[in-house]
Amino acid sequence: MSAARVRRLTTAQALVRFLAAQYTERDGVRHRLITGTWGIFGHGNVAGIGQALVEYAELMPYHQGRSEQAMVHAAVGHARHLNRLSAQAVTTSIGPGATNLVTGAALATVNRLPVLLLPGDYFAAHPADPLLQQLEHPAAGDVSVNDTLRPVSRYFDRVTRPEALIPAALQAARVLADPAETGAVTLALPQDVQTEAYDWPGDFFADRVWRVRRPAPDPLELADAVRAVRSAARPLIVAGGGVHHSEAEAALRELADATGIPVATTQAGKGALRHDHPAEVGGIGHTGTAVADALARTADLVIGVGTRYSDFTTASGTLFQHPEVRFLNLNITAFDAHKLAARTLVCDARAGLEALGAGLAGHRVDAGYESECRAGKERWERVVEAALRAPDDSAVPTQTQVIGALDAVVGDTDVVINAAGSLPGDLHRLWRARSPRQYHLEYGYSCMGYEIPAALGVRQAAPDTPVWALVGDGTYLMNPTEIVTAVQEDLPVKLVVLQNHGYASIGGLSEAVGAERFGTAYRYRAADGSFTGDPLPVDLAANAASLGMDVLRARTVGELRAALAAARAATRPTCVYVETDPAPTAPAAEAWWDVPVAEVSARPAVAGARAAYERAAAGRRRHLRP
Repeated sequence: MSAARVRRLTTAQALVRFLAAQYTERDGVRHRLITGTWGIFGHGNVAGIGQALVEYAELMPYHQGRSEQAMVHAAVGHARHLNRLSAQAVTTSIGPGATNLVTGAALATVNRLPVLLLPGDYFAAHPADPLLQQLEHPAAGDVSVNDTLRPVSRYFDRVTRPEALIPAALQAARVLADPAETGAVTLALPQDVQTEAYDWPGDFFADRVWRVRRPAPDPLELADAVRAVRSAARPLIVAGGGVHHSEAEAALRELADATGIPVATTQAGKGALRHDHPAEVGGIGHTGTAVADALARTADLVIGVGTRYSDFTTASGTLFQHPEVRFLNLNITAFDAHKLAARTLVCDARAGLEALGAGLAGHRVDAGYESECRAGKERWERVVEAALRAPDDSAVPTQTQVIGALDAVVGDTDVVINAAGSLPGDLHRLWRARSPRQYHLEYGYSCMGYEIPAALGVRQAAPDTPVWALVGDGTYLMNPTEIVTAVQEDLPVKLVVLQNHGYASIGGLSEAVGAERFGTAYRYRAADGSFTGDPLPVDLAANAASLGMDVLRARTVGELRAALAAARAATRPTCVYVETDPAPTAPAAEAWWDVPVAEVSARPAVAGARAAYERAAAGRRRHLRP
């Protein structure tokens, strides 16, 4: 059939056919841009997109979700594991179905990860006004609840005529495929327009390849960067998520091997080097290792690669304390490259690291600096061993000992997913990443409830890879519903639920700022409003079983290790449930994080916390040296 032939289809049918024909290509390898569509159908999308997905089921795989937010999380996990070269679409009804997308959209955009959102919308022709679930704005007749997606989308359009889909769909695909612009993309679809027929040009449905470029660094910027590295006595590389997205791990390893420059990693960048590489010094910032943060405080040149420098990475502006410290940022987006008044290399991470390595041929840091880094790494490894090791197999495991038991069971390519609570800090400091995509932390938005749905998306991206979702009880209660989807789609993800009967992370933070763990424990409420007695009789293991998971309960370290091994071998979705000993076994934070404390209060705990806050905040710096 000629590609130029006109085809009469509904707008929704045309969109599905268009998406099925979009591809990305990088380094000569082609990838399907939209690998499938998640959907929950209702008023506003069942008759349009829903019908189109039935019509073209052989072209566009469909996945049924249980929560709109969770569907976005699944799509984001999928895109991240595939290095942003593929994405998934998510369709919802109008009204609450659409507004439930906002959190997931924000997460995608904050993390620079592609997802296509297709919410239903009001009737463009307004034949009945208002209609079910329509927002009535008294000053703007064209506003709908989908406008809440504008600030969290990298591209937004409302397709109010069939023919308007053509430029909108092309722009949407362009942004999804562009590593410098990507994030959530929203095409709001009025429900009457979805079902309206139009004569579409056949070329709209022809295979279209979006080439993902590897822009090289500007020669003058590169020469300036090489001079900066050669003149630095204590350089430090901060590897962010851009290293993974660009598949630049080998280039980073070669640069570290050749120069001896130590490499610290952000939450998104962990795994850029294997944990046992001589130059790898672990996580950096508030959740970082002692060795990485000590090197950061004395670094005279910080080389950021693919990082956006969140407050956790910079310890809220207090980490980099060398009086002459300067920054060199290699990033595909100028927006991130220019942070901290840095010298810039605006380019692809792999291309930039390769060019920088070539320019530094023959250069190596001082042997004494290398020895210092190596000694710090060895000291930290002893701290890790102490935190991960349990005294004996009969002990009730602490949270870090759960991590140690999992570390002993997983293979080199297993994927470990987490996003919120106290686990991100423990994992960033203690997890020994063995492959580039093993460590999957969503810490740009740190969204409770991300882990389980993201595990589904990762498993779809890597069907033969064991995928683990680690959640505390607070996170589990936020979003367990996609367990049903895992059962329905036959995705044998592994879920580890750590029960500590409260919001442990925020509870500790609350105590530190003088709020005395208010509202962060599951306890019976007494008549005076205080919480007393035993934890609430909540059985999350039974809940997971009721949703279709096989559940293994572990009470001791020995039982936990056996349960994890059994879960790894399982061919069905499996949950390992363990109540943890709350005794602190994790190493303390090595750097500050800015959480403001009440300036005045009658409570002594607040006064002490405020004094500590002011001492720490005094170390904040504005980095302005060019």
